[in-house]
Amino acid sequence: MRVSTWITGFCVGLLCMGLMAGCASYSTGSGKSHVNEAVTHAQEAVEHGNMGHADAVVTHAEVALQHAQAAEKDMNNPHLDAAIDELGEAITHSKAGHADVVTTHAQSAAMHLKEI
Repeated sequence: MRVSTWITGFCVGLLCMGLMAGCASYSTGSGKSHVNEAVTHAQEAVEHGNMGHADAVVTHAEVALQHAQAAEKDMNNPHLDAAIDELGEAITHSKAGHADVVTTHAQSAAMHLKEI
């Protein structure tokens, strides 16, 4: 493994830890804020998927899923339900190394989240 690959993975890991800590600090009344964060991370997952960065895809998809699930506590929306399903599929496929499928699921999740 090249050093640059290791450094990139390390930085993505640090970013994920910081984002998850931030996610935990949101108040329960901020459903729309969680949706906005989920959109941002779903789009990041798509961008990294297009670049073939499997580790970054799963990181952003997991953070997007956490925000979507937090938003679900504050609102009931069929687009939110669909986005949660799509993000779950993206994570499953990302862990299996199916970058092309991951990108498709992340794109669909972002589309549904934008409809909220």
